Parts: sequence; C-alpha cells; structure tokens
Amino acid sequence: RKWHTMIEAHVDVKTTDGYVVRMFVIAFTKRRADQVGTNCYAQSAQIRKIRKKMMEIMSKEAGTVQLRELVKKLIPESIGKEIEKQTQGIFPLKDVYIRKVKIIKKPKFDITKFMELHNDTDGDAGVAMLRPEAEDAENLITAGAKAAEEDDE
Repeated sequence: RKWHTMIEAHVDVKTTDGYVVRMFVIAFTKRRADQVGTNCYAQSAQIRKIRKKMMEIMSKEAGTVQLRELVKKLIPESIGKEIEKQTQGIFPLKDVYIRKVKIIKKPKFDITKFMELHNDTDGDAGVAMLRPEAEDAENLITAGAKAAEEDDE
C-alpha cells in the first residue's frame, strides 16, 4: 500500500512431530485515529523490533504443536492476530497475515508412530468381501514365475 511501511519476516520452525516448516508473515503499518500526516512510516529500528517479535511469536506458536494443530491455527488467522496484539506497543499494525508456509523437511517415516497415530480409528477398517475368492485364483506374477520354472525343467 501507498504511504505505509510493509514489514515481512520468515522463520524456520520444527514442529513437535518432526516437520520443519518455513513460515512467511506480512504486515502493514496502520494510521492512528487522530493522525494528521498522510504517511505512517515506521523507523528502521521499529521495523527490526517488530520483525524480531514476529519471528519470536511464530516460532513459539509453531514449535509447540504438531503440524495438524498448526494448520488449525493458520485457518482462523490466530497467529496474525497475536502478532498484531504483541507489536501494538512498538508500532500499530494492520493486515498481519501468515502469507505462506512451506514444508522444508519431513520427518523420517516411523511405522510404529504411524500405527500409534491411527490406532484410535472409529471402526472404519473396511468391509468384508461379498463373494469368496475362487480357489484357482492366483497372482499373475507368481503364475508367470511358475510357468518359467516349468519351462526350465
């Protein structure tokens, strides 16, 4: 926007379930209600303080939860509102949004943890087959291997 300072910041955070995400935030300075001047630029020291606070809040909010909960936090823009509240003392901000989240690193796949996560299912494991499988049904790969063995003999 014209006559405003745009402040951007990014931070790499490791969630509790092992994902490393890079979060990008954007914010604009806000005019005061009783302001006469047309512009509302923040000084560079204020920008540095705001950026530091943004990074601190993002790493605190994302570093203490799993990726699932982080997505739930991103949808209602709760992190942006928190940044807006915390930085009010430095310089009033508006339109504070997490504009992008990249997954930088996925955790190593651990089957025990995976099974642990999916143990609490609601019984939607699948349905039994309606008709029994035929006795002479066999896998095409194994059938080919058996045929090749018989040809060799």
